Amino acid sequence: MRELVERIVKQIVNNPDKVEVREVEGGRVTVVEVSTAKEDVGLVIGRKGKMANALRTIVGAVAAKLGKRAIVEILE
Repeated sequence: MRELVERIVKQIVNNPDKVEVREVEGGRVTVVEVSTAKEDVGLVIGRKGKMANALRTIVGAVAAKLGKRAIVEILE
């Protein structure tokens, strides 16, 4: 999942070399943490959070297909 999120976020931002995606495995939940350059955070979140919600929907669908749960967190 980390590679999927990284590929999507790098297409959205202006500074793709500063994108960092970390995957933290929990018991039942996987947390995907996304950090970007400060000026790119708004691009990843989008207007009214639409980009962030779309990213969370995609990751949730992939995780469900694998029988897991996943949460996407956008770090500032």
